[in-house]
Amino acid sequence: MKLSELITGRNSRQGVWGLALLMAVGLVVWLGATTDQFLNPENLQNLVAQAMPLVITAIGQMFVILLGGLDLSVGSVISFTTAILALDGPGYVLIPAVFVFAGLIGLVNGVVITHLNVHPIIATLSMQYIVLGITRTLRPVSGGTVPDVVISSVSGSFLGVPMPVFWGILTILLAMKLLYGSRFGLHLFAIGGGIASGADQAAHNFGISDKRNITLAYVICSCFAALAGIFLAGRIVSGDPNVGLLFELDAITAVAIGGTQLSGGTGSLHGTVIGAVVMSLLANGMNLSNVSPFIQTAIKGTILLFVVGLQSRKKIGL
Repeated sequence: MKLSELITGRNSRQGVWGLALLMAVGLVVWLGATTDQFLNPENLQNLVAQAMPLVITAIGQMFVILLGGLDLSVGSVISFTTAILALDGPGYVLIPAVFVFAGLIGLVNGVVITHLNVHPIIATLSMQYIVLGITRTLRPVSGGTVPDVVISSVSGSFLGVPMPVFWGILTILLAMKLLYGSRFGLHLFAIGGGIASGADQAAHNFGISDKRNITLAYVICSCFAALAGIFLAGRIVSGDPNVGLLFELDAITAVAIGGTQLSGGTGSLHGTVIGAVVMSLLANGMNLSNVSPFIQTAIKGTILLFVVGLQSRKKIGL
């Protein structure tokens, strides 16, 4: 592949991930040259731990964005997961329960979108508020006791490698199997490509069960959000009804930066991971520079608007 095609994403189903890679390298060089703390081993280890929930959430979000959809409920699912894990119960009960609830949330999202023809933004925004309300009923304020197995799986290291690195490797391997090593992944690109080109029924006309695959994508997205919630619960050692706030914005931005078209059909796993790394580097750099959290949120929104504005679309919308 030529360098120009790598940067522009022309003639590629993987999108403009080369530009995201250049951004990541540029940020590392810039932060290393302008801040004394960035290359500190403690900060780098903290950066990996900070980035991991976003990497996991963004990967899940990528599955629905490849279909031209969005899931705005992932932040609430993350908070709900921490609230469930902090109910002071055994890990072998709470951890499976988290994935069951997340799967049900994704299933409802998918059914409402595919069978009731509700727009993904409206369907998942409604679910966001429903789950958030339940979460704040369970745990109005942060606290509770998280199972030791969750805490130990996040903190410390194994064979000298920090545990968050293993989380990242396992998550990426799982996503690779789903996206590139299964028929589901092929169907995902086929359905999304048809939607992006305005031929929503193209994949269905070739015998692909579009409704089933779309619903499954939302289930997967919610389960990845739950996985990110487990990681966060182990890191903060408590349940927090607000810990997932704005994760949906960060995840969508990360996916878009990584070259995935929000209109569907074009994108890649490695681009999404790189996009999440870019977002994490930006957040780390702004924290080191003592930028106000409110300004950080405004900057992230501006980046999302800019990245999506650069994407080509044939009609108003995603």
